Amino acid sequence: MPEFQYKALNSDSALSEGRVTAAGRQEAFHKLETMGLNPIRLEENSAKVELQTSRFAFEWRPKKVSSRDLERFTRQLSSLLAAGVSLSRALHIIQRESASRAARDKWKEIYELVIDGSSLADAMRRSPGAFPGVYIAMVQAGETGGFLDLVLGQIADFQAREKDLKSRTISALIYPLVLMTLALSALVFLLVFFIPRFQKIFEGFGASLPLITRLIVSASGILIHYGPYVLILGGVGVLIIRKWFQSETGRRAWQRWLLKTPVAGPLVARFAMTRFCRMLGALVGAGVPLINALRVARESIGNQTLIDAVTNSIERIREGDSLAASLSGCKELFPGSVIEMIAVAEESGRLERELIRIASETEQDLDRRLRTAVSLTEPVMLFVMAGFIGTIFVGMVIPIFTIQDYIK
Repeated sequence: MPEFQYKALNSDSALSEGRVTAAGRQEAFHKLETMGLNPIRLEENSAKVELQTSRFAFEWRPKKVSSRDLERFTRQLSSLLAAGVSLSRALHIIQRESASRAARDKWKEIYELVIDGSSLADAMRRSPGAFPGVYIAMVQAGETGGFLDLVLGQIADFQAREKDLKSRTISALIYPLVLMTLALSALVFLLVFFIPRFQKIFEGFGASLPLITRLIVSASGILIHYGPYVLILGGVGVLIIRKWFQSETGRRAWQRWLLKTPVAGPLVARFAMTRFCRMLGALVGAGVPLINALRVARESIGNQTLIDAVTNSIERIREGDSLAASLSGCKELFPGSVIEMIAVAEESGRLERELIRIASETEQDLDRRLRTAVSLTEPVMLFVMAGFIGTIFVGMVIPIFTIQDYIK
């Protein structure tokens, strides 16, 4: 049986330390209570944990919790809490029945933190890699308001819709990415294997090559002789750009530029508005105060420029403005028609239903726009690929006609 080290207070409020053997943490807590101790810290014996870890070190254990496991955890926890099961017991049931090893270990960690006295939100906050920030904020709002089961149900629905939207977006982008890969592969093949053979023919006649041909031959020579260095420089460049994107300045600049692009900008804004309206409607419908709901919902937007605009609207609401009036300053996120619908919904007292309806309609419109954008991307990619290959073909064919003069 596992051995636990404890620190506890006895009846005289004196600190006591020791070890207790029990089948699990709950049994260990029960034994300490029967001994008249009030535990303040309880940890499994590290020596045994290290021994077990070294004994099974060969076993592969994935560390990351998948989005499917997180969605299943959220929905199961919501159902158990709605059925009247206590939080600690619900967590114990979920971690015991989880099929994934990584998920089971993570849910066990959350369960142990909760029975140690932490709130569910604080326990999740210790695992930012498994629980997104907006997820934790919604759980905290549900715990504070006493409607955790409702909020978890809303989170599960939100996760399902988000997953469906992302899968449709990825499916729509697969074909353009395949075309881009084919175009780059064809270009590299021509430059590395095709151009050098023509270059030897031209050198044999001592012909003076046109400018476009010289440029193509130079590009081929650079790729053949300095290809590894080009790859290394490209990799370093990618790392530098990625580091810049991860910085606050770089991320803001990229997101600001992305909103101004002709095709991608409106799609990004519509996607952000869909997430924001659905999240805000779910929170308001669950009884979360408007300002707290706005603070949580703005984290779901994903674009710092738009988040700043919503932050300004929160300050305006504090000063007494309505939700529609405060959001009217963020024209990039909310068109005028949406502001009018929110204003009417506020006056009629059906704000949460209208926000979810707006999110559903915008999601359908976003799907149509995405399909249109992808349908336009396909001929553009074909045109670019044909342009590259055609340029190389023309650049190699033109000198062939001039070779006849040298033969004569």
